Parts: sequence; C-alpha cells; structure tokens
Amino acid sequence: MSTSLRQRLRVWVASPSYPWVSGGALTAFAAVELVVVPRHSLVIALGVLLSAATLAWRRVRPGVAALSAAAVLLSFAAGSDLYIAAAVSGLMACYTLGRHRVAHPTLLAGIGSALSLAVNAWHITSWRPRSYTLDLLAEWFVLTVAIVAAVAVGDAVRAREETRRERAAAQVRLLAMERRQAAAAERAAIARELHDVVSHSVSMIAVQAESATYTTPDLSPQGREGFQQIATSARASMAELRRLLGVLRTSPEDRTGTTPQPTLDALGELIAQHRSVGGEVELRISGDRVALPTSCELSAYRIVQEGLTNVRRHAPGAHAVVEIDYRPDRLAVRIADDGPGPLGVVHSGHGLAGMEERAVLLGGRLTASPGPDGGFLVEAEIPW
Repeated sequence: MSTSLRQRLRVWVASPSYPWVSGGALTAFAAVELVVVPRHSLVIALGVLLSAATLAWRRVRPGVAALSAAAVLLSFAAGSDLYIAAAVSGLMACYTLGRHRVAHPTLLAGIGSALSLAVNAWHITSWRPRSYTLDLLAEWFVLTVAIVAAVAVGDAVRAREETRRERAAAQVRLLAMERRQAAAAERAAIARELHDVVSHSVSMIAVQAESATYTTPDLSPQGREGFQQIATSARASMAELRRLLGVLRTSPEDRTGTTPQPTLDALGELIAQHRSVGGEVELRISGDRVALPTSCELSAYRIVQEGLTNVRRHAPGAHAVVEIDYRPDRLAVRIADDGPGPLGVVHSGHGLAGMEERAVLLGGRLTASPGPDGGFLVEAEIPW
C-alpha cells in the first residue's frame, strides 16, 4: 500500500463518519447473511443484527461495544453456528472496549473468557452430544484467544496514541520555550544595538554641551550653568544605559563590540556575502535617499540580513530580490524569492519572530507569507 493511500485511509478512519459508515455496512452485511443462511431463530437474527448495528455508536458511546459483544454471545448461545457478521462484530466490539479502555484490559479479557466458557458449557449440555465435548472446549479456546487478542490490540493502539499525543504536547511545549528564549535573546540583542546607537548620540550631547561653555563667546553665567546641567544629565543617562546593558547580558562573555552598527549603506557588502555562497540576489532602491534615524537603518539592515539568511537556509539557489523604498514618512523593505515556498502552514520561526520584534519596537509592522507568484515574501514598514 502506497504512503498516500495509507494517509488517506488514516484520515478516513479518523473522520466522524467512519463508525457510522462501517457500522451501517456491517449491519447490511448481517441482514444479507441472515437471508442467505435462513437456518436461524428470531433470537439469533436479533442478536446478529443488534451486534452489528450498535457498533455505529462505538465512538460517541464506547460502552455500547459491551452490548454488541453480549449480542454476539447471545446469538452464539442460541445456535451452534457463528455467523461471519457476528464474528466480525464481536472482534470489533472487543477492540473498541480495549481501545477506549472502558475497563481494565485484564478484566475485559477475563469477563470475555468467562462468558465464552459459559456459552460453550451451554452448548455441551444442550446442543451437542457428550462425545463433542473436546471440540466445544477447542471452540472456547479459540474464542478466548480471539477476545484477548482483540482487547490487547485495542489497548496497544490506545497506549500508542497516548504516547504520541504526550510526545507531540512535549514537543509543542519545547518549541514554545525555545521561541520564548529566542525572542528574549533577540530583544536583548536589539536593546544592546540600540544602546550603541543611543549612547553615541547621548555622548555627543554631553561633549557638545561641555565644549559649548568654552567655545561660545560672551556666554552668560546662566547659560554656562545650563550647558553644564545638560552635560551632567547626559553623563547620568550614559551611566543608566551602561547599567541597562549589564542587565541584558546573558553571560560574562556576552560583550557589546566596539564595531559601528551597520546601516543601509552596508547592504552592498551583505549582498556580496550572499552571492559568494552561491545565492542570486538583486537590490532595488526607490525613492529619495534621506538621512534616517540610526535605529531605523539598523533594524532595516538586520531584517534584510535575516531575510537573506532564510533564503539560503530554506531555498538554496533561489533568486532573491531586495527592495528598499524611501517613502515620505516610512521605510518599506521587501525581500522576495522564487524558491519552492513553504510546504504547509507558515510557522513563525525564531528568525521571523526576531524580524517582527525589530519592526514592532520602532512602531512598524512585518508580514511573512507565501509570495503571490510562489516563493516566500517578507514585507516590513518602519516609520520615522
């Protein structure tokens, strides 16, 4: 059986209509069998039909499987012949009882074995001569083995599905924890980068205010004091920023480097790095180039960097297009590729979550979805 056919069969068996369709089909087969084999009493006919019909409710009311099994034993007690429909119904009923664990499997197997022994004892005393006792005991043994096997298979399937659900739940919790940790690490990285940007501006304020007291001619004492207060406030802000950075460090080795933070002017180097590993990328810039806040350019650069990283990781060899659009009040960034795109539902990974964090932190937005012509598309808008 091919994989696709197996998957379709599993989907159909798991659908709500499956027990009704299978129960109805088994009931119809039981009716046909009773017509074809007319040697039966009213009790046998009711038992066979009841055992098949009640299985239609086995998923919404698993306890009806016990009624189905009892009807099978009743029809077998009323006559020496075991009908095919009754045998199938009995096995399905025992499987359902074990599958939904209506009672403990050992108890179910014990009750089934005892009832089958009672039915065979009834046959020994009422239906067959004494010389057939060995054959009837063999029938009891076969029935017991079938009951125990059906209950055991049902319980094994239940245990396997519970294990699978627990494993899936644990994986979901693990992924959620990893995403929270990745988001926290990304927020810390963003804060450290913004610390570099803000600390540079604040330090310039302190230097300019300090130097203004010496370079400004005819400065009044009040103005000199005002500049000194500005310089003092700037230095205090720098100290607060350093303390904040110390809190955001996750380990003693985590240090903020002295290298200047990249801006959109460094996109050429980033694209050259992408091409050096075999990726095709095209850069398109539209609108009038304006001087943007450093935090805006840094976030846009990181979004493009992460977008190209995702292209290399998920669509190697795909052609990517990076578009930078300078608008009157915002910067629009677009990264598109012509790769295969996502195979199923798009799940926000760590990289996408980090890009969204950067855009939202500056009051913007970011969307990631399959492209209209295939591939994958990341769009961000960052206001200034």
